[in-house]
Amino acid sequence: MIYICRREYFNAAHKLYNPNWSKEENEAFFGPCANENWHGHNFELIVTVKGTPDPDTGYVMNMKHLGKIINEHIIDKVDHRNLNMDVDFLKGKMTSCETLAMEFWKILAPMVKEFAPNADLHCIELHETRKNFVRYYGE
Repeated sequence: MIYICRREYFNAAHKLYNPNWSKEENEAFFGPCANENWHGHNFELIVTVKGTPDPDTGYVMNMKHLGKIINEHIIDKVDHRNLNMDVDFLKGKMTSCETLAMEFWKILAPMVKEFAPNADLHCIELHETRKNFVRYYGE
């Protein structure tokens, strides 16, 4: 099994806020991430695909195809956007790093399979800050 990785970047604003809680409860739990005027991050997204290299190409998946999929279906929709307000697939959802990773998975997993039938999406790794990041394996 070979694991290939593609790294992409995007900048976005969001707010972590549970509408079922009071302003005070949100501020106590989420701290500055509940700022009513939003806050932003320079995100780093790493997409890992696993599979066996094709005997004709030597590729698990063409990296150009992987980059195109990530950019067209994720980056172009989230870069320089307000994740809470501007991104259709995040409407009504908590825009935590965890949620973003799961939503990105839903979009990318079937597309990877379409472009590379002998490969599977293995991991979505999303860095929100230099210290905080998540990994999601579709489980």
